Amino acid sequence: MGVKIGDLVTAVEIEIKDLSGKKIAIDAFNTMYQFLSKIRQPDGSPLMTSKGEITSVHSGILYRTANLLEDGIIPVYVFDGEPPEFKRETVEKRREERDEAKKKWEEALKMGDLESAQKYAQAALLLTEEMIEDAKKILKLMGVPVVQAPSEGEAQAAHMARKGDVFAAASQDYDSLLFGSPRLVRNLTITGKRKLPGKDVYVENPPEIIELERTLSDLGITREQLIIIGIIVGTDYNPDGIKGYGPKRALEVAKKCKKPEDITRFVEWSFDISPVDLYNFFLNPPVTDSYNVDLSPPDKEGLIRFMVDEHEFSEDRVRKVAERVEESFKRASYKGLEAWF
Repeated sequence: MGVKIGDLVTAVEIEIKDLSGKKIAIDAFNTMYQFLSKIRQPDGSPLMTSKGEITSVHSGILYRTANLLEDGIIPVYVFDGEPPEFKRETVEKRREERDEAKKKWEEALKMGDLESAQKYAQAALLLTEEMIEDAKKILKLMGVPVVQAPSEGEAQAAHMARKGDVFAAASQDYDSLLFGSPRLVRNLTITGKRKLPGKDVYVENPPEIIELERTLSDLGITREQLIIIGIIVGTDYNPDGIKGYGPKRALEVAKKCKKPEDITRFVEWSFDISPVDLYNFFLNPPVTDSYNVDLSPPDKEGLIRFMVDEHEFSEDRVRKVAERVEESFKRASYKGLEAWF
């Protein structure tokens, strides 16, 4: 879900070419759920092998990552680690919601209602450990950096961006701004048009960049106050937020707060976790400095074997993608050498 502060941030539309030559830390789980949600058949069913193995994530990781590399972007996929204890209730609630969506999806299919089936199917599937491990293997075979976060992937991505090891964090959610990323890129791993929920209307999805300092300046607040806004409107750890408080009303409260303890002076707090603990987690999350953000030589034949022999992808299509990845690595390596002269 992520923190609901989209109405407050200052986003600027960009083109993919504007990110050429830059390393971007991608929230892997957020991206894989996009692929699982969007890469589907007409009835809402995900892509599958003859044995029933879901391969929507495999397809998205392979083709979209190849496109990013070809555009001159070095994607660094950051995977979630152990969630904080206070997120477990949210994780369980999401699982229940997906189980319910799966029932409605199956009912819609029985009734021949494809439009409803597509809607429920998008919310019905859960990332499995097999999908996650396969995604990591595909990326490593492509020579793309994989980073394992000790806890939240967005916190780790923000840490890497703050250190200057990557240019920005990339996610559809805004949490990395609360974690302190100087830049957030949205719509990086989705392309084309998207359908508005409940409407037969499609809109473009251009990439956009949000600069933390500009947003804070425009709002007249500090990062600490931005965290307080997030806590009030709701995060992954208190998903419903404070009833009756949207981003703008939360902004008014945050401007009155000098410290997280002040939150309970202005709003009625009813969550098991204290606002101070939430605040401290966003300010100082578990992160690691043990990572590599450089491309490696791709294993073209290994990638082809893994995708074709184990997951039934078209050999001709995978070979073409593997060749594109190989060429992208050569170009990136050549540009790296140019810096020495």
